[in-house]
Amino acid sequence: MKAEIHPTYYADAQVTCVCGNTFNTGSTQKELHVDICSDCHPFFTGKQKLLDTEGRVDRFNKRYGQFMKAKQNK
Repeated sequence: MKAEIHPTYYADAQVTCVCGNTFNTGSTQKELHVDICSDCHPFFTGKQKLLDTEGRVDRFNKRYGQFMKAKQNK
């Protein structure tokens, strides 16, 4: 490898998930923050979990709900 062109590799980088799980891995960053990990992902847990972080469904209904109501009234 050429010197001075590669980023620093941290063999003990700490990964923190939103669910609270933390684990160590190798990375070019010392700390990583992720939204989903193997402890909370439905594929690994076998459970379905709804993540509506920004209220997108509510925002959609607020914008377009009037059209759906008008269609049902016809």
